[in-house]
Amino acid sequence: MKPLNDLRESLNELDEIESHVAIMRRKLDQAIDWQRRFEAAAAHELRTPIAGLRVKLEAARLHPGEIDIEEMLERALQDVGRLQGIVDDLHLLAQMQAANLATERTPVDLSELVREEVSRQAEHGFKVHVDEKLVVDAFAPKLRRLLTELLDNARRHARQTVHVQVRRNGGQAELIVADDGEGIAESDRERIFERFARLDEARSRDRGGTGLGLTIVHNIATAHDGTVHVEDSPVGGASFVVRLPLAA
Repeated sequence: MKPLNDLRESLNELDEIESHVAIMRRKLDQAIDWQRRFEAAAAHELRTPIAGLRVKLEAARLHPGEIDIEEMLERALQDVGRLQGIVDDLHLLAQMQAANLATERTPVDLSELVREEVSRQAEHGFKVHVDEKLVVDAFAPKLRRLLTELLDNARRHARQTVHVQVRRNGGQAELIVADDGEGIAESDRERIFERFARLDEARSRDRGGTGLGLTIVHNIATAHDGTVHVEDSPVGGASFVVRLPLAA
């Protein structure tokens, strides 16, 4: 009976291996599909400002006497700025995938960091409420980038008001940035963190974003063992909630 039992065990092991291989194949197919969709989206996002820049330059060459050169150059610089923003954000995402932020962390007072950044952007009139001294282990420049992306996103979509809050939630520090804009449909609240995610017109990137800011926020939060999600804002729009472990 022992050879028969050994055969059964071997067959069971083969079935288990085959199951694992099938799972890995599905994950690989999903990754390849995601990569193709991302490449297509990135090409589209880069093509749009390049096409606009080309049209302006060709018009200036063909009709030099009919073009307001100063206005044309200003619009061309805007296209170049958008291109640079997309390339810089893609470069940052690539750096984050290659870097190990765990080796670069130091204690950071999240409350103080928020106060400093909001003070630096005082002209926008953010409404702020922060608890005293909530320290997290973080790579400070990346944490500041996370905050500036959330503030920029909220400012672009708010009707009038952006609320910023830092508070303790159990063993975590909670950063909340809320606007009074159009809000985000529940069906889009996970997809919004994807690269170049396209939502409805109310949250269009035409207001100045590169389409990568919230992806950067998600990646930075995850790299710090934290989370980020979207919920309804108490002031009527979208509320982005980042949770990070408090330093021991």
